[in-house]
Amino acid sequence: MPDWLAVIILGIIEGVTEFLPISSTGHLLIPQNFGWLPKQTDLFDVVIQSGAVVAVLAVFMQRVKHLATTLGEKSTRDYLAKLAGAFFITAAGGLVIKKMDIELPDEVAPVAWATLIGGIVILILERLYKNKSGVAEITWAVVVAVALGQLIAAVFPGTSRSGASILMAMAFGIARPAATEFSFLLGIPTLMAAGGFKILSALKDGELGRENWSMIALGTLVSAISAFLVVKWLIRFVQSHTFNGFAWYRIILGGALLVYVTTSGH
Repeated sequence: MPDWLAVIILGIIEGVTEFLPISSTGHLLIPQNFGWLPKQTDLFDVVIQSGAVVAVLAVFMQRVKHLATTLGEKSTRDYLAKLAGAFFITAAGGLVIKKMDIELPDEVAPVAWATLIGGIVILILERLYKNKSGVAEITWAVVVAVALGQLIAAVFPGTSRSGASILMAMAFGIARPAATEFSFLLGIPTLMAAGGFKILSALKDGELGRENWSMIALGTLVSAISAFLVVKWLIRFVQSHTFNGFAWYRIILGGALLVYVTTSGH
């Protein structure tokens, strides 16, 4: 398979899965570890997530403009402070994880378990949330919970950053649309910081020159286009649907991967 075609496929996978509660990291690792697609560097997998950020900015442009032009309003400053607080906790926790030299698993089995367990957790939370409308106001307790959700997703590939943060907010009584918006907007600084940190680390280690930046740029572009379509659809979807469909998808995929790993020796 030509490198450019593999990169396009991976870009589509990243863009489609980044903001769905099914884990983009897990979906990127699976085809690469099974040898279905050429294995890329960690830098590639992290940097192409920046394309998804561009998609969120495009979809939420009106909301971003409103926040930027109403800084004099207390509600706007409060909302931005909570986004900043969630990002700060996530960033600080990420640095602690880095300092502790915690090796993130990239084998299929841990991803499969995280995928399966995450699906079960979604079903449980959706059952508890059933017939509850929730509130729109993000509290500071929700800020901490959402940040912790992002950190859990960072340590356990297959968890889903967006899924964990949305469901954490919902577990604290936040309405599904408000939880989704907060998670998506929080993804902008989170994913940009992750990409920037990875690039700086590669620069420090002298690895930048070994990267194929044209392929990274292609993957990022494809990720942005596919994420834009998914985010627009998901914003409408969450208005009247649960995440149960995604939960069953995760359970089936996780179970199938575990069976495959067990029987094939991967």
